[in-house]
Amino acid sequence: MARKVIYQNRFFSAFLHYLGSGFLKVTGWRVIGTFPERKKMVVIAAPHTSNWDFPVFMAAVGYLRLNVSFLGKHSLFSGPIGWLFYWLGGIPVDRDANTAKDIVGQAVAAFDERDELVLGIAPEGTRSKVTKWKTGFYRIALGAGVPILTAYVDSRTKEIGFGEPFEPTGDMEADIAALQAFYTDKQGINPTNQ
Repeated sequence: MARKVIYQNRFFSAFLHYLGSGFLKVTGWRVIGTFPERKKMVVIAAPHTSNWDFPVFMAAVGYLRLNVSFLGKHSLFSGPIGWLFYWLGGIPVDRDANTAKDIVGQAVAAFDERDELVLGIAPEGTRSKVTKWKTGFYRIALGAGVPILTAYVDSRTKEIGFGEPFEPTGDMEADIAALQAFYTDKQGINPTNQ
């Protein structure tokens, strides 16, 4: 069962909207396009090249009043501040599970248990330079039967934007190549890590 998150509280939703709007204005970033009205999807955020990607994307999330969830290590969700990670939209997964397939299964189960879920994932899996994307996001979307939305930062234009929802076909190699093609003209905040 899904818990209430910060984005569903009117006060905090308004607070995050104005905070995000102020951050974007002060730093010169702007949001381009609209976020699609879908109840369930996996959102991939790329290129992920810097620690600054997170605050820029989170400013856009606040500004647009989006309810975005993330996967987090299950141990974060216990103890005296475990409630905070739930409240921020976190979904606990057991990273000590035997295989990555187990984590994908846990994420697919979260989609099955909820009426609405927008799950944000960085496909590179790290802000360091990588030669290929991790495939968990794709396997989650395919297993849950939900589209994949491309979200981007482009440091050349200082824009944050979105592509069209992409329905996975089951041909992972071709689909990931198509998704990566969307990002070919987008430059990360730290281009040396791209």
